[in-house]
Amino acid sequence: MKTNMQKILIVDDEQSIRTLLDYNLKQAEYHTIMAADGEEAIELVETEQPDLILLDVMLPKIDGMDVCKRLRQRKINVPIIMLTAKGDELDKVRGLEIGADDYMTKPFSPREVVARVKAVLRRTYNQTDDNDMLRSGPITIYLERFEAYFDDVELELTLKEFELLVYFIQHKNRVLSRDQLLSAVWNYDFAGDTRIVDVHVSRLREKIEENTKKPLFIKTVRGIGYKFEEQAVR
Repeated sequence: MKTNMQKILIVDDEQSIRTLLDYNLKQAEYHTIMAADGEEAIELVETEQPDLILLDVMLPKIDGMDVCKRLRQRKINVPIIMLTAKGDELDKVRGLEIGADDYMTKPFSPREVVARVKAVLRRTYNQTDDNDMLRSGPITIYLERFEAYFDDVELELTLKEFELLVYFIQHKNRVLSRDQLLSAVWNYDFAGDTRIVDVHVSRLREKIEENTKKPLFIKTVRGIGYKFEEQAVR
């Protein structure tokens, strides 16, 4: 086995799904570990420290939504792709709101799963150069450490919220379309589903805006997308 293989945790209560994903991910030269329930998944995250989690929503003992929520509460920011048989928009939005990075509905193509795994991993682990720092008004970001501060108080951001904030600051005072944000932050075609951008912008606003209904930083540009406006240090 290659020592530099990235490790993927597959969490699904269906043996056939685990076997299918295991085979295709190994073919793509990833190392895989597997769990059949939410309790086992949390244990493996802590002991094995995977690079990414493929997480089914409908799980025994602890469901996938709760697994994701617990990991984020513990500040474990490993990227998570949710897998579910549900196509309900509310389930999708809820998963994104609690910290999932991506969402796929069963049945899915194993090839598409591998493509999304590659995209999320590439975006997550090849994002920054060592010792890079960004600053915009009261916001300071340490890229290497994946830390963001507002008036010297650390922000509790999910990985995707962090990446979105970084991109906004790197392109401050410029209008960015939702499709542009999808391409840049999620790094692949999200089939035109710009709702994922709106969800993450809403969550990010809650953490950096004093009044989310009258935001100072992330302004909505009607019919286009968003613009991050730099503010003076307080």
